[in-house]
Amino acid sequence: MQMQPLSGVKVLDLSHVLAGPYCTMVLGDMGAEVIKVEQYPDGDLIRATGPFRNGLSYSFTMINRNKQGLRLNLMTEQGREILYRLVETADVFVENFRPGVAKKLGIDYETLKQLNPKLIYCSISGYGQTGPQSQKGGLDIMAQGMSGIMSMTGEKNGRPVKVGIPIHDIGAGITALYHVLFAYIHRMKTGEGQYIDVSLVESGLAWTVWEAAAYFGEGEVPSPNGSRHRRIAPYQGYRTQTGYILIGVVNAKMWERFCRYVVEKEEWIKDPRFATVNDRVTHVDELESAMEEVLLQQPSEYWLERLEVQGIPCGPIYTYDEVLQNEQTIHREMILEYEHPVAGPMKTLGFPAKMSRTPAHFRMPAPSLGQHSELILKQLDYTEEEIEQFKSESII
Repeated sequence: MQMQPLSGVKVLDLSHVLAGPYCTMVLGDMGAEVIKVEQYPDGDLIRATGPFRNGLSYSFTMINRNKQGLRLNLMTEQGREILYRLVETADVFVENFRPGVAKKLGIDYETLKQLNPKLIYCSISGYGQTGPQSQKGGLDIMAQGMSGIMSMTGEKNGRPVKVGIPIHDIGAGITALYHVLFAYIHRMKTGEGQYIDVSLVESGLAWTVWEAAAYFGEGEVPSPNGSRHRRIAPYQGYRTQTGYILIGVVNAKMWERFCRYVVEKEEWIKDPRFATVNDRVTHVDELESAMEEVLLQQPSEYWLERLEVQGIPCGPIYTYDEVLQNEQTIHREMILEYEHPVAGPMKTLGFPAKMSRTPAHFRMPAPSLGQHSELILKQLDYTEEEIEQFKSESII
């Protein structure tokens, strides 16, 4: 196995459910030593979420690979002392408790930086550690509402619709990830650790770049637009004889080729409603109606083939099972198979970036609850007798 970029980096993961664990999973994929510290006795909340394989949550396994597992009772002084000893040798600390909880437990940044001034400490919460709403509990769906993303998702005049995946949870995990790496680069240059405050709402809000431009530029408040683009047309899903396909015509030459050679409606090129991209956006309802009148005459495969020949971006709308069975997905190794010691044969998603020198690796499956507790404590120089005492006193 090739040396990975984060080999030798030690990460303490005290997060649960999705945002934090996603961040630390990717750190582990790139070689970091990640110790997932779960609260005694039940551990990560996601362990109770199905589907289950031999009693193990499949959901838990998806975002906790490449981690060791330590179950620790942080409500006890001895449990905190064990964590403090781990902190002294750690590089990164990630938590997603509600603001104020870490301080009550005695594991907040101000406390831990006294033990390790070089520590990079990342907190993930719904609304951030400061501000009038900081104490609210934040779930992904609330973040979608608070960021405005839900108000612009779905069909016109329909009920509010959330994005089909937990986009703010994943977005916060990704935001935490690259800021941890920024902080690590800074530490390499200066020797300084630092505190990182990430919120679910702001992580999603930062992605609304086109919508912010429309609002700041013209005062436009975005509303649900279905699959349409706000500034380009045609650029959406269209009905055909057998379903829906996606078409994106992004410049004038492409529009001319589409009209002449795909739908054979050359008169649309000079139609004042469709002459420029701005005209087409203005008359998008009429454009959709005219296009679908033609597209409904043939099956999806017919149109996709004609579009491909003309070099016009297009594609099907797959169901999720079709995605995972698609030849491109399989060729790109986006499905990994492995053997879990408890659950047996399992599958997980692969790595989205292919690096030529330092690729990500699947090194170990998600840990069972407290699987590596004794091993980790031995590495911290606790004796067999002390470890047995900790077990008998429900500390580990």
